[in-house]
Amino acid sequence: MLRVDNLAASYGPAQVLFDISFSVNDGEVVTLIGRNGMGKTTTIFTLMGLLPATGGAATFDGLSLAGLPPYSIAQAGIGLVPEGRQIFPTLSVEENLIATSASRFGKAQWTLNRVYDFFPSLAARKSNMGNELSGGEQQMLAIGRALMTNPKLLILDEATEGLAPMIRTEIWNCLTKLKQEGQAILVVDKHLNSLMKIADNHVVIEKGRVVWTGTSVALAADATVKQRYLQV
Repeated sequence: MLRVDNLAASYGPAQVLFDISFSVNDGEVVTLIGRNGMGKTTTIFTLMGLLPATGGAATFDGLSLAGLPPYSIAQAGIGLVPEGRQIFPTLSVEENLIATSASRFGKAQWTLNRVYDFFPSLAARKSNMGNELSGGEQQMLAIGRALMTNPKLLILDEATEGLAPMIRTEIWNCLTKLKQEGQAILVVDKHLNSLMKIADNHVVIEKGRVVWTGTSVALAADATVKQRYLQV
């Protein structure tokens, strides 16, 4: 579904991504993991057209993403849950969800009712403004908003950051349910134990380079990788 080959990107004269390569297959959950500041979010920004690539290629369902604006990438079927949630604070829950449904391409798999069934707490607060929600509710809204774009691939950047353990568990349960329904997911998160329960494959990034890829079983057995690249 998503194929990334030797992707490179820079902030001005400073190159920050070097030959990033990985893939996400239909129905697969893949993680981008590594210490802070190693290029995970930059990789997502580049895939979503928020930062231009300076080399390599990324294709989605055979479509080259090079040079496409973010809205075209969303219409192609990639839904983003950005770091920090970035919901619209002065729009209601329902208005937030409706706003992104305009990005849909093809038959709508996600509707307001389906999002409300998936996140009952949003249904109860559908008339509340975004800035009236708790952090956990805002994260659910950010996920629901991305699902309303009808994504073939859902990308989540630090989806459980700053949340209480109980709310984190609820988010992981939601992602597990999405996986069971066949949703392809690319996720960045720091909670390795939770990631290893849900992910099919992991991509470890260090200083803008892919330094290891493998399954959860392989990662669990490789103490060197965890110590060298994943411990803070």
